[in-house]
Amino acid sequence: MNHKNERVGEIRLDDGIFDGRVREHLIHEVVVMQLAARRSGSASAKTRSEVKGTTAKPWRQKGTGRARAGRRRSPLWRHGGVIFPPQPRSYEFRPPKKVRRAALISALNRKLADGNLKVLDTFVLPDGKSSEIVKLLDRLNAEGKVLCVTAELDAGLRRASWNVPKVKSLPALGLNVYDVEHANVLLCSQEGIEAVQQRLRGASGKGAAVSAPGDEDSGAGNGGEAAAAPEDGS
Repeated sequence: MNHKNERVGEIRLDDGIFDGRVREHLIHEVVVMQLAARRSGSASAKTRSEVKGTTAKPWRQKGTGRARAGRRRSPLWRHGGVIFPPQPRSYEFRPPKKVRRAALISALNRKLADGNLKVLDTFVLPDGKSSEIVKLLDRLNAEGKVLCVTAELDAGLRRASWNVPKVKSLPALGLNVYDVEHANVLLCSQEGIEAVQQRLRGASGKGAAVSAPGDEDSGAGNGGEAAAAPEDGS
């Protein structure tokens, strides 16, 4: 479709990527991985050896009637150390590359099956203003959280969407499972969706041809079709 929400052509999606399979457990595993990597892991408390204080014995061992005590920094005392305290650590873990790739494919397949994957010929934002992206999304009936994907980092799109709530832009190389799942609508440019497919083909070591836009005889295979536009954006 173009920026006026008019269908102007078709683009073929790779059957090896858009095969309709949605593996929930892989999506969950990779989303947990991404959220775990965001954790600062800065929780910390001091052990008895790290607490500041004297090492002198509070009172003599016998004859006072009190319980014996060795030092004031004991975990049993107020302001003493902590037994087995939390220490700064990393929560990051990394599933295999094939798992991460399959999870991203599953997330894309779910967006396609739900009708929330839209392909735009190009993002027309002459001045890179927030009002332009808001009007564009209104014309495209893109409601809720929108993730805009381009082939390369688009400075104009990034500037226009930076201050718009629930709108985020990413290059194809930065597309990830969490952002795809978090968004209600995945809005890709024509070059962006092709770059995503090329990236996933490279991860698998397999290649497949993508038909030219508007090729009515090509069809879309098992992956389905998504509206797109010719390169001139007409």
